[in-house]
Amino acid sequence: MSMRALICGLAAAVLLVQPSAAQDRRVAVTFDDLPFQTSDEVLCDPARLMATTQAFVNMLRPLDTRGVAFVNEGKVCEPQRTQLLPKVLNVWLDGGLDLGNHSFSHINIHRTTAEAYLADVDAGAPITRAALEARGRTLRWFRHPYLFTGETPEKHDAIAAGLAQRGYTIAPVTLDNNDWMFADVYRKAEQLGDEALKRRIGEAYVAHMTRVLDFYEPYSAELNGGREPAQVLLLHANSLNQTYYPQIHALYLARGYRFVPLEEALADPIYQHADTYVRANGISWLHRWTSTEGKPIRWEPEPPAWIVAANKAPASELEAIAGAQTAP
Repeated sequence: MSMRALICGLAAAVLLVQPSAAQDRRVAVTFDDLPFQTSDEVLCDPARLMATTQAFVNMLRPLDTRGVAFVNEGKVCEPQRTQLLPKVLNVWLDGGLDLGNHSFSHINIHRTTAEAYLADVDAGAPITRAALEARGRTLRWFRHPYLFTGETPEKHDAIAAGLAQRGYTIAPVTLDNNDWMFADVYRKAEQLGDEALKRRIGEAYVAHMTRVLDFYEPYSAELNGGREPAQVLLLHANSLNQTYYPQIHALYLARGYRFVPLEEALADPIYQHADTYVRANGISWLHRWTSTEGKPIRWEPEPPAWIVAANKAPASELEAIAGAQTAP
């Protein structure tokens, strides 16, 4: 069965229990932490990294997400970086995706200065910019690591001004979902070679993503005069999404979403909303706008308790944690 046929079948199955919304729903898909959330051993092995990249993009290609992938150039080891990373990024570009800067080292603004943060942003641009310019395109998107934008007004404003001076458009997120936590637990199950546990984690992930949408759709409409805005979905490039993103894609199709480029999503008027949120926290822009309006934030659903516990534990404890979750 082709990937497109699989997606259509999954979408039809979801429709049996979740009718599509009458309104026009749009979503821009973004993937953070390129080249991939994996071990340094893979990131520094040219053959394995290229194979991993090809497999992920081959999964995405028939789905036509028209998404943006955000790069941490420092993830690829020297001396392979300058030779290997352009090849990796061209696989993504050949797959129909755009690229953005996610900083060189996935820097944490709370642990450094605005000047050091902007220097890391600059260091994260050259290879990505060159790959885009070779195709007559420009590097214009920036995604804050951890969605941290600065924990003091001074730091927040200095970073915002520096990014604007460099010509970046910030890629906000409305649909935040903790996929990274499920992905960490999934990698531990991979280390154990436990296929049944991998399926349980994947099923829990898809169910969680459904609950997240159940929450965000009405929440975003309340903030936007009763109309759901175009959404921006945050995901990460990892083995969990390589296997389960097609089901997430089908979920969105079944709920009436069209997959649109990030630029189209950000043309929605809601993205002009004032944002005065300054905290040591990385959260959805829906929460930031809600706080700016002086309204109480209502938080999205948390992952299941056993996923939270497994994320904090070593792989050797994963089976015990998962088993306790189903024990009578």
